[in-house]
Amino acid sequence: MDPQVTDRPQKSRYEILAGDDGTETAGFAEYHLSEGEIAFIHIEIDSRFAGQGLGGLLARGALDDARVRGLHVLPYCPFIRGWIGKHPEYTDLVPEARRARFGL
Repeated sequence: MDPQVTDRPQKSRYEILAGDDGTETAGFAEYHLSEGEIAFIHIEIDSRFAGQGLGGLLARGALDDARVRGLHVLPYCPFIRGWIGKHPEYTDLVPEARRARFGL
């Protein structure tokens, strides 16, 4: 089963589910949501799933959802910030006036 990214608002995080049956939480991206903005704080992938590209899939899924929801992204998490830097098509999610603060 392909990994799936799911928002868990009650935990303030996106989770990526993987494993043989697709039900194991392989990682998560913590966020803080307020007034049209989503601030990504931390991302973590379980060491059992390291090296499988799940961090990138999690970042893409979370950012795609933020776009659909019309949220501005504040990438405080170094991984998310770096991922946006490598995928400039996502830079527009970060408010223009705040891009320099994040090195974007």
